[in-house]
Amino acid sequence: MRFTAEQRLDDGVLEREFTLGEIPGILWTPASASVPAPLILLGHPPLGLRRMHPRLVARARHAVADGFAAATIELPGSGERPRWAAAERARADLRRAVEAGEPVSDEIVDALVLPLVDRAVPEWRAALDALLSLPGIGSPVGYSGGVISVGIRLAVVEPRIVAAGLFAGSLVPRTMFEEARRVTIPLHVLLQWDDEGNDRKAALDLFDAFGSREKTLHANMGGHTGVPQFAGEDAARFFARHLR
Repeated sequence: MRFTAEQRLDDGVLEREFTLGEIPGILWTPASASVPAPLILLGHPPLGLRRMHPRLVARARHAVADGFAAATIELPGSGERPRWAAAERARADLRRAVEAGEPVSDEIVDALVLPLVDRAVPEWRAALDALLSLPGIGSPVGYSGGVISVGIRLAVVEPRIVAAGLFAGSLVPRTMFEEARRVTIPLHVLLQWDDEGNDRKAALDLFDAFGSREKTLHANMGGHTGVPQFAGEDAARFFARHLR
């Protein structure tokens, strides 16, 4: 891991950009701390770190204020990272289906999501290795937001993640439902009831499939971008319970 830029934000948060091989990322930590801070990995949609930065830094500020470190990485095929042809074709097929008002087929969802999960999860785990080796950062680890299928896979394969806050706002391949049954860590799942781009029934079925004994569904009225402020406060309390 190589740090490439650093700035101190006005609320005592240290923001450092880094690269891990060819993967860009950002780490937010308290400017000063007496003990290692538990870590929250901030997931996000594949829209690019630069575009997502305002929302990510807002989430990170809240995490640091609650006593955590926070970090994120650029997803494969997004931002300034190289594209791959299959993913670009899947995105084009998705756009055509949505613009034509047609159902999004399982084939499109699989082509769009499964390669992303297969590539992103090993990178998240490599980033976690590097982050936990840094002074001032320690266990336990939580995962928050992002592409829900990535969160599912991480919850299954990464034992250092002990709790996850997931946003039911993205397309989910059918095979991920079987993986969801293997998830056992505590879950806090957010669902926007009127999310125009999300299949509500599929989201409810996915929640039902999770194998966790502790799982909570927070459903709020409104569309994809209409998440109420108090929903973030509920998620913060969830992580406070499980990471402290």
